[in-house]
Formats: sequence, structure tokens, C-alpha cells
Amino acid sequence: MSRISRAFKNGKAFIAFLTGGDPTIEKSEQYILKMVEAGADLIEIGVPFSDPIAEGPVIQNANVRALANGATTDQLFELVERVRKKTEVPMVFLLYANLVFKYGYERFCKRCQEAGVDGLIIPDLPFEEKGELAPIARAHGVDVISLIAPTSEERIKMIASDASGFLYIVSSMGVTGIRQEITTDLSSIIKAVKEATDIPAAIGFGISTPEQAKKMAGIADGAIVGSAIVKIIEQYGEHADEAVYQYVKSMKEAVREIS
Repeated sequence: MSRISRAFKNGKAFIAFLTGGDPTIEKSEQYILKMVEAGADLIEIGVPFSDPIAEGPVIQNANVRALANGATTDQLFELVERVRKKTEVPMVFLLYANLVFKYGYERFCKRCQEAGVDGLIIPDLPFEEKGELAPIARAHGVDVISLIAPTSEERIKMIASDASGFLYIVSSMGVTGIRQEITTDLSSIIKAVKEATDIPAAIGFGISTPEQAKKMAGIADGAIVGSAIVKIIEQYGEHADEAVYQYVKSMKEAVREIS
């Protein structure tokens, strides 16, 4: 069983995101371990990119800070290698297609396998175009994680039936960011997903409060939180350890109430 599969085996999963290299590579490593200690079941690491089109201002700014600090993809592979020696919690990269393409699909996936990266979430890789990458990733034990958007209705079955790792259900139209209210009919999307596949489905985009996390975990197999964590890191910089820990702990406890 893969590490990603195991993350969903003990009830509802809490998935935590941070931007790698914000504020520094060393602090990202510490914050990942803090999130694991607080109960995060899976860690998403954003690979900094100059044009992260799916991201709202909070994560865009984190990308700018990380790049300004000199963060590179190779440094993030090394970060994962170090973290992997301390935990078996699954780690996935969230990154943009150009970074993988430029690195070379074979070389990138081989490096993921060596470092202990379990999956890739590529927001700007359309389902129809993942065919080039998916077989190479699979050969190296890396899942290419598909996203299902609120507009994907006609395509849900097609995307879900070909899914690996877990399915990332996008809660709302637009870019990432904290939302006061999530109004999408997510129950019908999850129902369609469950009819097509046994792969776990987690909901992300806009979740920031324990109440929202609990509600989303009630509908799906897990909740994904990014911008709210990145905002804490933005606020506290190199002193965010305790704030990140307490926030992730409160979110995991909310999700656990459903399990």
C-alpha cells in the first residue's frame, strides 16, 4: 500500500500545504515536521514558480518571497529527502507543468522516487494532456493527482476513473484563498466521484476554519488547507512554529470528529 493510500485509512485525512522556501528552506523543513507532529496526514509542498495561475494573492506572495530567497526545485527535493528520514507521512509537490517539462519528465519522476515525493498536483496540466507524464510517473511510484473543478460535471466520471493517489476536489471557482462561505454543491460532485472510483477524494480551495474543515470532511474523505497556513507563515516569518502547530492541530481535531 502506498503512503498516500495509508493517509486515508485511519478516518478522514487532514492535508496541509505550505510554499517550499517561504521564508527559507530550513524553516519550511521545520514547519513540515511541526504540521506532521500536529496530526497532518499528508503534506503538500508548493514548488515556487513565477506565474502560479491557480493561486490567489496569499500564495502568490509566498512564491515571490521563496524565489527572492533563492529557493529552487533541487533544494526542495533535498528538503523532502531530509524530512523523509524522519517521517513516513506522504508528501506531494504542487507545481506547474513548465517546471516538470523543463526538468524532463523522466529525470523529474526519478528524482521524486529517490527523494520520497509520493505524488504531483499540477493545476495547469489538463486531464487530456497528462498521458505523456502519467506512465513515467507510475513507473517511478509517483501518483499524478487529478483535480476536479465545479465545472467538471460532464468530465467527472472520466477524470475519476483514471485517478491515482487521491482526487483533489476544487471547492470553488477562481483561485486559491480563504473564503467566508463555500456554496458549491459538493455533495453531488462527491457522489459522482464515488460512483466512478474507490480512490479517496479530498476537498480544497477556501477552507480556513475548523467548522469548514469539519463540514468538508463530512462530505469527502479529507480536507485540504493552504492559504490559511501560508498566511500564518507570512505573519510570523521565521517564528511561526507554534502558530502553525496549533492551527494544524485544531484543524485535524475538527476533521477527526467526523472520522
